[in-house]
Formats: sequence, structure tokens, C-alpha cells
Amino acid sequence: MLVVQQINSLRKMTSTLKVPAARRSQFDRRQQSESELLRAAAELIVERGMAAATFENIGARAGYSRGLVTQRFGSKQGLIEALIARLQARLQHLLTDRQLESANGLEAILGFVDIYLRNLAEDGEMRAYFMMMSGAVAEISDLRGPFAAAHKDVEIRLETLFLRGQAEGVIRPGFNADSAALMVGALLLGLSTQKLVDPDLDLDPIRETSLETLRSSFAA
Repeated sequence: MLVVQQINSLRKMTSTLKVPAARRSQFDRRQQSESELLRAAAELIVERGMAAATFENIGARAGYSRGLVTQRFGSKQGLIEALIARLQARLQHLLTDRQLESANGLEAILGFVDIYLRNLAEDGEMRAYFMMMSGAVAEISDLRGPFAAAHKDVEIRLETLFLRGQAEGVIRPGFNADSAALMVGALLLGLSTQKLVDPDLDLDPIRETSLETLRSSFAA
């Protein structure tokens, strides 16, 4: 009898231990499918334009059903928001790797610009992002909302760094931090648009010139 109880107890423990593993596996599968769907959407947009990024085409490109695309994103705006979140997370990972939080305000701003422009030159999904944004603006679409929010986040981040740099004495105090942040954001947006117009544009010399100009303009 004691042996039977021990066996039953062991079975319960084993069953309990398997539940988290199963949940992790389900989570991993969801993350993988979402990543593949977003990659497929970006590829379609870059290759064939925004109109080609239907849920049916995205599903077929990624090897999933149209229903799964609908389930994951719900709408075109949901898809855009998911792609924005994916790109923001990727950029944040790059910023964390550069340890910009420990840099002074000026170096953090220059590091942000450097990372952004390097990523712009290498990341095809960034091109898809700006193609979607251009389409939303041209069509005066409600889809402009997620892009405006994303750009506002960048502006706030840069403004915080400018204020920090001024408090540290490494950025000249005469600048309006919000205006300076908006100017840097506009520089990045303009170069992103230029890269969209001219995919063969070599960003390396422009990146270096931008960093030199910003340093000489803002340094105390």
C-alpha cells in the first residue's frame, strides 16, 4: 500500500512539473509564429508595397493560415503596432548592449544616433516601417496614430538625454531640450526617408558627418 501511494505521489509530481514546460513550449511557438508572420509582412511590403501585405499573402508567405494572422493581429493597425513594438524592442536591445545608460547625456545622444543609422543601413524591416508610415501619411489614414506615438517616444527619450547632458555640464545650457530633441529626430526621419527613396545610399559617411556635426553643435 505504501509503495502504491509513493508511485501515485511521484506521478502527481511528474505531472505538475510538466505543466510549466508545456506552457513554455506553447509560448515559444506563439513567439516564433508571430516573428515569422511579421518578417513575412515586412518582406512583402519591401518587395511589393503595402497593398500586397494582405493577411492572406502574409500567412502564405510565412507558411501559416490567414486565420492565424487575423488571430495574432486582428487588423492592419494591430499588425503595424506589432511591427513597431518589434523594432522598438530590437533598438532597445542594441542600446542596452552599448550601455548608453551609463554614458553622459551627450555621448548617449550620439550613441543613439549612431546605433539608429547603423541599424537603418542593415535592417530590412526598418525599410518596411517607413514604407508603411509613408503610405499612412499619404492616405491621411488613422494608421498614422501608431507612428506618431512611436516618434513621440523617441522625442521624449532624446529630450531626457539632452536635459541630463545639460545637468551634467556636457551639453550647452542655452539649448531648448525639446526643440533639440525634435531636431535630432527630424534628422533621423529625413535620412530614413532618403534611404527609402534611394536604397543604394551609403549611410556610413553621412552617419560620421552627422555625429561630428551634432557633437560640435551641442558640446559644452
